[in-house]
Amino acid sequence: MAKASGAFGRRATVWSSVLLASTMLTGVGAAFAQATQVEEVIVTAQKRSEDLQDVPVSIQAIGGEKLDALVVSDFNDYVKFLPSVSFQSTAPGFSSVYMRGVASGGDGNHSGSLPSVGIYLDEQPVTTITGALDIHVYDMERVEALAGPQGTLYGASSQAGTIRLITRKPVIGEFDAAIDVEVNSVSDGGTGYGAEGFVNIPLTDSAAARLVGWYQYDAGFIDNVLTPRTYPTWDAFTGGNGTITNAGLAEDDYNDVTTVGARLALKIDLNDNWTISPTLMAQEATSNGNFSFDPQLGDLQIARYRPESNEDRWYQAAMTVQGKIGSLDFVYAGAYMKRDITGESDYSDYSFFYDTLFGYGSYWTDGVGNPIEPTQYIRSEDAFTKESHEIRISTPSDLSLRFVGGYFYQNQTHDIQQRYMIDGLGDFLEVPGWSDTLWLTKQFRTDKDYALFGEVAWDFAPDWTLTGGARYFLSENGLKGFFGFGTGYSSGTGVGGCDPALPVYANGPCSNLNKTTEETGFTHRVNLTWSVDEDRMLYGTWSTGYRPGGINRRGTLPPYGSDFLTNYELGWKTMWFDRSVRWNGAIYLERWDDFQFSILGANGLTEIKNAAQARIRGLETDLTWRVTDGLTVNGGAAWTEAELTANYCGFTDALGNPVTQCATPQAPKGTQLPVTPKFKANLTVRYEFPLGDFDAHVQGSMVTQTSSWTDLRLVERAIIGEQEGWTAFDMTAGVENDAWSAEFFVQNLTDERASLYRYAQCAEAVCGGAVYSVPNQPRTLGLRFGRKF
Repeated sequence: MAKASGAFGRRATVWSSVLLASTMLTGVGAAFAQATQVEEVIVTAQKRSEDLQDVPVSIQAIGGEKLDALVVSDFNDYVKFLPSVSFQSTAPGFSSVYMRGVASGGDGNHSGSLPSVGIYLDEQPVTTITGALDIHVYDMERVEALAGPQGTLYGASSQAGTIRLITRKPVIGEFDAAIDVEVNSVSDGGTGYGAEGFVNIPLTDSAAARLVGWYQYDAGFIDNVLTPRTYPTWDAFTGGNGTITNAGLAEDDYNDVTTVGARLALKIDLNDNWTISPTLMAQEATSNGNFSFDPQLGDLQIARYRPESNEDRWYQAAMTVQGKIGSLDFVYAGAYMKRDITGESDYSDYSFFYDTLFGYGSYWTDGVGNPIEPTQYIRSEDAFTKESHEIRISTPSDLSLRFVGGYFYQNQTHDIQQRYMIDGLGDFLEVPGWSDTLWLTKQFRTDKDYALFGEVAWDFAPDWTLTGGARYFLSENGLKGFFGFGTGYSSGTGVGGCDPALPVYANGPCSNLNKTTEETGFTHRVNLTWSVDEDRMLYGTWSTGYRPGGINRRGTLPPYGSDFLTNYELGWKTMWFDRSVRWNGAIYLERWDDFQFSILGANGLTEIKNAAQARIRGLETDLTWRVTDGLTVNGGAAWTEAELTANYCGFTDALGNPVTQCATPQAPKGTQLPVTPKFKANLTVRYEFPLGDFDAHVQGSMVTQTSSWTDLRLVERAIIGEQEGWTAFDMTAGVENDAWSAEFFVQNLTDERASLYRYAQCAEAVCGGAVYSVPNQPRTLGLRFGRKF
């Protein structure tokens, strides 16, 4: 027989593996005879409460008890246990999230593309363009990761998937409370500590409140080491006085974080059919220092010449109303979120390399022509608001023909202020009205989404269900204000490019940007499900997702359009051996057409173009095995092959179509997409046993992934380098009873130095001489104590 080849051969190999695994499971059935059943997991991925095994969607769910067992407290902690999720992180609260390899590596700029993965807090979206909201994880019901396009029920920014954080809700008629404290020590770092607590208070026979609070101090582990720096041109210009040091800023373990927050939730049953659930949640995280290191200086060491810090404050007021209108279920979910980030960061690499290569240091003088130190730094103020409203109705879930549908509206705003500064800068070089400011971005961005959506499920035959859904959307994007230099540095850009006919935004010097764009479209989802028996289900899905387009702030460039992802998926949900083993998974093929790609153009301005095509093939699976009443094994894995299907040349033709034929493509056909490793997996083994009057446990976890790149383009890859694969281990051991708990834990047992992101401070061709790596947290040993009331 001829050997199978191409995509068919690979699919045949995957299905052969699935069938072989099923046969192996059946053949070892006797070993499971004494096992205990796996606990049921309830999810709300399809906007209704359902058993995970009944939902024909690829979902990875981590329940609240498991989140506690894994010592999860923030975004980095839980995302490593989600195999389909990858991310790039520069600091807490500044992470770009990706799923199933749908990543170009150029997202996160304030004037760039929206995220391709939606982040939800309960029913409300909390995605912001700067990065995933780093919500402290405590008193959570579960975390759900929905892989693949979720464009029917979740819409914009859920192109590649959705992550949902579900909080625990107030319980009527029950008092419950707990407090937990922790102390930990970071290898080669400082000492951290924290306290968390909640109380559930019955207010009346039909109302309850739940109050949650937390304080967390995360110790630093990056050293800002004493390092002199000489600017060659400025040194010559000043007769040998061009050397600076960071003596006043040198400090060990200087990247600490303090997080404080609270959540107040109410539940009010108006009658047997109607419930109102308002929630108010707020958090403030203050971080100091930088979270990367320079391998040329040494492990966990960096040299910074300006103070660096960020203060990230946000709150969200949300309301959910649930009820019945006749036989229909009604839900309203609305929220208003405000997020303010103020920061200061070093930008001296830009000054140094531009001085070294282009004589940059001779440009900068004070008001009377005396040379000044050319060190640049950035002061930023970002103010976000996000308002969302969704109304949906659904028929009873036990009908053979079921429907869910509704209307969604979202309005996001981003007030952007970034000042690139040099102390003592002459007023003729400043942006008018902004002292010491060489470059100013003072812009206001809006992103609006309107959508009608609906999905129908039909049990057309015993054990067979056909589901079809669509979402019609209208998206609007606007960008106005000022960006650029003063006229003393550039006569044609910045102030020199302002249009006196445009209204001035806020306290900008003038306006050189005021553009909007609008587009409509629709996405769909078609699913066929076969319930083989009460413990096994197979499904096939054809779905699409989208990410809205937007404005290019460079006036000569047209807007960039929406990009679309088409997904073909075959999946399985199965229980085996008297439900002691749960094995789920999916294989998929996705096509990402004309996807948005951000690059730094002339003068360091971000440009976004629909200029690349890609294909993504993959497999994701998770397994839970209750070996005995006390021993549980669970794990998950994802294999992803994401690559360009056409050359990426870096430009479009006059009509905006991507050019794929060029002499030297920046990334040729077949190039692996950045960020996502080809393989990522995790495994956890937990053993619980009685110990006197206590329940005791020991647990070990492993997370591993292969190498990845941070950029799509080959030249930039050669400069930045590859992120090596890594494997990390965690362990815990503890005891608890009805009132008390105590636990010892170790995170990153072997002190593995994983690279979460590699970057240069400015354009790689200029600043590539200093490449930084953002590591995971070094080995951390800690103790946790808890008291229940």
